[in-house]
Amino acid sequence: MIVDCAVYHDGRRTEGPSDLSDALDTARAAGGFVWIGLHEPSPDEFDLVSEEFALHPLAVEDALKAHQRPKLEVYEDSLFMVLKPVVYEPEGDTVSSGEVMIFLGDSFVVTVRHGEGAPLAAVRRRLENEPEMLAKGPTAVLYAITDATVDHYLEVADELQTDLEELEAEVFSPERGGSRHTASRIYTFKRQVLEFRRATGPLTLPVARLAGTGAFGMAVPFVDAKARPYFQDVSDHLTRVNESVEGLDRLVSDILSAHLAQTSVRQNDDMRKISAWAAMAAVPTMLAGIYGMNFDHMPELHWVGSYPTLIVLMAALEVLLYRLFKSRDWL
Repeated sequence: MIVDCAVYHDGRRTEGPSDLSDALDTARAAGGFVWIGLHEPSPDEFDLVSEEFALHPLAVEDALKAHQRPKLEVYEDSLFMVLKPVVYEPEGDTVSSGEVMIFLGDSFVVTVRHGEGAPLAAVRRRLENEPEMLAKGPTAVLYAITDATVDHYLEVADELQTDLEELEAEVFSPERGGSRHTASRIYTFKRQVLEFRRATGPLTLPVARLAGTGAFGMAVPFVDAKARPYFQDVSDHLTRVNESVEGLDRLVSDILSAHLAQTSVRQNDDMRKISAWAAMAAVPTMLAGIYGMNFDHMPELHWVGSYPTLIVLMAALEVLLYRLFKSRDWL
């Protein structure tokens, strides 16, 4: 559905006509632009928008189906950018992602949002409170949405770092390190990092292209070249995010390896203790087994002191083995 539609002139909002074609004509006549926001539109709703603004069919298909990677595509009459905002849910320590599609053209911006995360109303309000920025046209909207998305990445990265420190403390805690659920928690955390990486990693090239850095020295159509320093700032923040994600991924892999190593060491300790107790049980079993055989001619079989002597011998051997295993930390 259409969430908001407004015409902006000199950084000021004016309510646009109900007809989308009239809204675009009004914006162009005033030297401004029209910004239309949609949330999970139906095909019929979006067909009206795509026809009025001459959006490319391939970009329209991507906007309707969603589940796209972050990307930047330039068509004849418009620019199409996909962002994946992420939301951190503290109740379950999980990361979920939505999608924001941005169509940028001559005097218009169309934003399509999928998912409940990262609503664009806050970005719109912030821009409307900064008329000088909003007066720069559709490029200002593209920058504001991209900047807000990447800044929120930094907040999510900090939250995940806190979760990782808690998980690390649990793994190396003598009391809780042996929990049967620890490995499951580590694997779940790794999946959250992977979900985060899917949102941040592919966005590097589109932002670098907007910033005009590296191999992307050419200007991007429909984007004001004066905005490059702003997008360069976004690119710097995104680089920090990607470095944090890489660090989180490496650390959680190391923690998983450490947990598995600890589990293996504990299992070896348990096996040593079991083996020590089995060895101690084997001595009296052996002696009792020998003297329990039904033979008439056995040493000391009919001696009156055989029984107490054998019991004392068993006890002495048990004490000897116990002290030996204890000294070697097997018990």
